[in-house]
Amino acid sequence: MNRITPADIQAAKQRLGIVGASPALMEAVGRALRVAPIDLSVLIIGESGSGKEFFPKLIHMAGARKHSPYIAVNCGAIPEGTIDSELFGHEKGAFTGAVASRKGYFEEADGGTIFLDEVAELPLTTQARLLRVLETGEFIKVGSSTVQKTNIRVVAATNVDMSKAVAEGRFREDLFYRLSTVQINVPPLRERGNDITLLARKFAADFAEKYSTPELELTNSARSLLQVYRWPGNVRQLKNVIEQLALFEADGPVTRERLEQYLPATVYTPALASSPAGADSAYNRERDMLFNLIFSLRSEVDDLRSRIEAQGLTAERKPQAPALLLSEPADEPAQFTTFTEAPAALTATATPRSLEETEREMIRESLERNGGRRKATALELNISERTLYRKIREYGLD
Repeated sequence: MNRITPADIQAAKQRLGIVGASPALMEAVGRALRVAPIDLSVLIIGESGSGKEFFPKLIHMAGARKHSPYIAVNCGAIPEGTIDSELFGHEKGAFTGAVASRKGYFEEADGGTIFLDEVAELPLTTQARLLRVLETGEFIKVGSSTVQKTNIRVVAATNVDMSKAVAEGRFREDLFYRLSTVQINVPPLRERGNDITLLARKFAADFAEKYSTPELELTNSARSLLQVYRWPGNVRQLKNVIEQLALFEADGPVTRERLEQYLPATVYTPALASSPAGADSAYNRERDMLFNLIFSLRSEVDDLRSRIEAQGLTAERKPQAPALLLSEPADEPAQFTTFTEAPAALTATATPRSLEETEREMIRESLERNGGRRKATALELNISERTLYRKIREYGLD
C-alpha cells in the first residue's frame, strides 16, 4: 500500500472536517487513505455515533472513483420487504405498487462507490444477493430474469460484533470475509483523550454562531467531567449535549453541577455489553473507581483554589495540581502564581501520597459523610457495594 505522511492525514481531516489527533483516530484515517487507491471492499467497525460515516467518503474522495457517483444507504432504515428493490431495482408489476420499472442503488452508482451503513441489519436473502455482486459484479432486478452487470466498490459499516453475528447465524460467514478484505476500526470517543475537549470547543463555536449566543465557557471541573464521562453515545451524544448547553447555559460559566444535568445518571458501557454473564471484570470496576477518585480530587483542588482566592491572598504562583490529575488542554497555557506564605491546608498535605493512600482516604471520608452507610457510600463513589466491601477490608476500614 502507498506511503501516507502525517501531512496527508492532516489534509484529509481538514477536507472532511474531522476533529481530533488521538493516535487511534490518526491510525484509522491513515488506514483509509492507504486503502483508498486500491479497489478492495472495506468494512468499518465502530460504536454508534463514533463517526464511521466520514471514512467511506474519505475512501471515495481519495480513490480512483472520486469523479463517479457516491451513494450512502442505511440498511437498518429500509423495511425488509423493500430492501431488495431499493438496492437492486425492480421491474414494472414485480409487486403491488410497482407501477413502473426502477433502478436500484447498485445500478445508479455504477462506476462509483456505495456505502452500506448498518450492513449487519440486511436480511439473509439480501445478503446472498450482495455476495453475488461482490464476487461477480452481477445482480438481477426484482421481478426480472435478466442478469445485469455493475462495476462498483462496496464500503460497509456496522456497530455489531460481526464474529458473534456469524456464530449466531444472523450474518453469512462468506459475505463477512468478502466485505472485510480491509477492516478499519473507529475508536469510541472515551478512548480519544483530549479529542473530547477539542470536539466540545468546535461544537460550542458552531452552535454559538448558529444560535447567535455567547460562546460556552466551561470551568475546570466541567472540562474534567467531559474527559472522564464514558460517552455511550460517542460524538453524536457530545454534540447533542453541547447544543443543549449552547441554548440554555450560555449566560455564564458552565460548572460541573450544571453539566451533570445534561448527562444521564446511569452510563451504559457498550464495550461491556458483550461480556459473558458475571464477567463484570475487576479491571473495569477499578478503572471506573479511579476515574471517580481523580475527578473528586480535581474538584477539591478547584474548591480549595476558589477559597484561597476568596480570602484575598496576594499571589504570584498557584500550587501545581498532583500529577495524577487530568492536565489542561495543550493549547491553553497554564497560569501560575506564587504564594508568599503557604496556607496551612496545603502545608498539611505537602507530602505526596500514593494512589492506594489517596483511595483509602477518599473511601474513609465518604464513609464518614454517609454515617458509615455502605450503600450510600458506594453510590457516592459510583462503584458497586461488592467492590466497596472488598476495599474496606483491604484498607482495614471496618
